[in-house]
Amino acid sequence: MNHTQPSTSRGKPVVACQGLTKVFKDFWMRSRARAVDDLTLQINQHEIFGLLGPNGSGKSTTIKMILGLLRPTSGRVSVFGKLPTDVQTKRRIGFLPEESYLYPFLNARETLDYYGKLFEIDRKTRLKRIDELLDMVGLAAAQYRPVHEYSKGMQRRIGLAQALINDPELLILDEPTTGLDPIGTRQVKDLIIEMGKRGKTVLLSSHLLADVEDVVDRMVILYGGKTRAEGDVDSLLQKRSRTTIETDVLDEGTIAEIDRVIRERSGGEREIIHVTHPRQKLEELFLGIVERAREERIETSGVTHAGDTASFLKAEGDDLISQLITTADPEPVIAPELDDSTPAEPDESEDVLGSLLSDEDEPPKPASEPAAPPPVVVDEEVDDSVIGSLLDSDDDQDRSP
Repeated sequence: MNHTQPSTSRGKPVVACQGLTKVFKDFWMRSRARAVDDLTLQINQHEIFGLLGPNGSGKSTTIKMILGLLRPTSGRVSVFGKLPTDVQTKRRIGFLPEESYLYPFLNARETLDYYGKLFEIDRKTRLKRIDELLDMVGLAAAQYRPVHEYSKGMQRRIGLAQALINDPELLILDEPTTGLDPIGTRQVKDLIIEMGKRGKTVLLSSHLLADVEDVVDRMVILYGGKTRAEGDVDSLLQKRSRTTIETDVLDEGTIAEIDRVIRERSGGEREIIHVTHPRQKLEELFLGIVERAREERIETSGVTHAGDTASFLKAEGDDLISQLITTADPEPVIAPELDDSTPAEPDESEDVLGSLLSDEDEPPKPASEPAAPPPVVVDEEVDDSVIGSLLDSDDDQDRSP
């Protein structure tokens, strides 16, 4: 699946690893585990890159060396043409680790405000982004609850929001869908695709193959710290020993006639193997049920419906239009209405740290097909002449294609 421009027009790579090796040693400096072994890869600008492999294949270790959190035993790694330890380079990176390392006594707003201050984002921009990100990840109604009360899926959502608070050029996501329900998983996929459309560079690490297959342009598959396969999605996944012909629903007589033509043209060496009616993915069925339940306004105590992608993360043209509209007709800031499911905002005596993190007291904004035709599969690639004969009229079957 290609969401970005061709690699020939991308210029210098954002991430380049050459012969990267990491060996962990014990107390006596004896080699204990070779986590990454002579890894060479390149992530181009504006590319969604997948890093795949089973648990223990070296994905997280590779990411930590790209971030400058681990020193390689040998080999070289550069990010934006500089060493990964360069401080200014880190300002251009957003990172969601495999485990959500969050301060449990902070609530969602305080967490995002804290990370925004680390990036020295001005207060006006910071508050606007916090409101948009909380709405985007579906936590606006739970923004005043301490993070330690969040489920693992909710912690992953706030972790994703903190990775985006600085509007990074390079977004690194390590197992981003761990703990998320199918709705959150679909949202993360859509967000990654949106980042690619905007020209961001995304490194997605996962052992969940379906998550990666749906969004990446290129991928590397690791095992034992080594590269076992590399390439774009189509070249790696295309099965060239079969041909699928998709049409509207066919009756038994038509299918028998197609089979006769295939046997005749191939000298009896090829035939229709099986005929099936395609089915939708379980994800599509699940999301459809949830959407209908929401339309019926069925109550739930879980995560609320996630909002649109934050405006500062959208394409540049859309962002400019929204800025002009906001400048021309600014909306007033309204305090959110609290109900039984939304805890009240803590006072100063209960939340001293929260008051230290806020520059001023300002109330936040409110949270505000028919089935596809059956594929006909044959055992090998069908000649163009066969397909052409099927398109001919019944009265002209002897005509050469």
